[in-house]
Amino acid sequence: MLNGSLSILIIIAAGLCGAIFGYVLKQIFTTKKVKASESLAARIVEESKKEAETIKKEAILQAKENLLKMKADLDRETKEVKASLESLERRVRSKEENLEKRVDTLAQKEAAIEGREKTVNQKEQSVEEKHKKLDALVEAQKEQLERIAGITPEEAKNILISSMESDAKRDAAVLVRKIEEEAKLTADRKSREIIAYAIQRYAGDYVAENTVSVVPLPSEEMKGRIIGREGRNIRAIEAATGIDLIVDDTPEAVVLSSFDPVRREVARISLERLIQDGRIHPGRIEDIVKKVEKEVDQIIRETGEKASFDCGVHDIHPEIITMLGSLKYRTSYSQNVLQHSIDVAYLTGLMAAELKMNIKEAKRAGLLHDIGKAVDHKIEGTHAAIGADFAKRFGENPRIVQAIATHHDDGRNNTLLGVLVQAADTLSAARPGARREMLSTYVQRLEELEKIAHSFNGVDKCFAIQAGREIRIMVENEKISDNDAVMLCNDIIKKIENELTYPGQIKVTVIRETRVSNFAK
Repeated sequence: MLNGSLSILIIIAAGLCGAIFGYVLKQIFTTKKVKASESLAARIVEESKKEAETIKKEAILQAKENLLKMKADLDRETKEVKASLESLERRVRSKEENLEKRVDTLAQKEAAIEGREKTVNQKEQSVEEKHKKLDALVEAQKEQLERIAGITPEEAKNILISSMESDAKRDAAVLVRKIEEEAKLTADRKSREIIAYAIQRYAGDYVAENTVSVVPLPSEEMKGRIIGREGRNIRAIEAATGIDLIVDDTPEAVVLSSFDPVRREVARISLERLIQDGRIHPGRIEDIVKKVEKEVDQIIRETGEKASFDCGVHDIHPEIITMLGSLKYRTSYSQNVLQHSIDVAYLTGLMAAELKMNIKEAKRAGLLHDIGKAVDHKIEGTHAAIGADFAKRFGENPRIVQAIATHHDDGRNNTLLGVLVQAADTLSAARPGARREMLSTYVQRLEELEKIAHSFNGVDKCFAIQAGREIRIMVENEKISDNDAVMLCNDIIKKIENELTYPGQIKVTVIRETRVSNFAK
């Protein structure tokens, strides 16, 4: 029992000793940490003071430098402003001197103007007095003339105007006849060529004949297949060929419309093959059109080569051969242009042979004279100028180029070869049957010609002859004089040109005759 109590006391004593020892150690460590912290804080404060001192010194130095710099800038700006002010002061002083001089000058001018005004006023008064005297003299002379003539001023004016009008008409008619006689050999031919060419390209009566092709269909059901679902087939055909496909009420037929004859031919052949094949859809349409384009290009090249071979014209550039072959699909007043070019080549060669000229060169010029018509619907300008430009571009002889360019010009600026080509071109176009017209258009032109002639006063009878290429007009002898007949002919020509559309030219002949008859008894 005693031992147990002793053990407990020993344990308690040992615990107390340990607690005291731990407390002492803690106090020692705490004291050390406090001293170390105080030392560190003192050192940090010292360093901060030093750093602050350094920053303060640097800031003072920087402020001094900025102050010096600002002072230098201020001095410089002050000098510049001072110099500017001095310059401005000099300019103001100079302007003041100029203004003083101008004021002096203006004062002098004002004095001079006042003197002139006085002089002008005096002259105006003198002129007014003279006008009054002149008016009085004129009135006196008018009264004297009225007493002598016995007519009023209005009557005299009417007589004078009537006399002058009659003289002017007579002089105008004489002048017109003189001008016509002088210009007939030069201006008439050129004007007819220009008018005929303009009508050929733009006449509405021939657009349908030259710009459409009709494709027959086996049945009316084929129109629906050509159009396709929601119009996709017809859109594919138009997009692939570049033409307009017209599906209307025409029984068992569709119409292809385009100004490009080659595209129209490609579309026609392609559509015929699609109809024969029966498989009409966008993919098939594109394939057929591509194949036909290649075939038509081949046909064009072969046609051009054949035409040049038949005419004996060789060494032609391939591009010109292609243009020549494409004329197979071009017509002019229903005359095939390629066949027309071949005819002109032969005619030019024959005339050259008679004149001992170069036959091959003449045939070459004749064959190529209308190549511009292959592309004149795509390029601005006359077919003669376009053809000459292409011939020059592809290395043709300058004489050939000149003949192509001038085959519609007058003879003044033309060469002998060009004149031959021009003559052969006229012969080929004027051949009976070479150029056809629709019957309705022909009859309508004859009626309109006679109607225009009858619309003028003094016309007794008129007759359209020579298939509408000439109209002869009989006038009343009492109403129309010789000079009036000249004016009437010109007026009828102008009205025909303005109101009618026709190929070539129309000759207008006005006939005025005097008949005297009596009986022998």
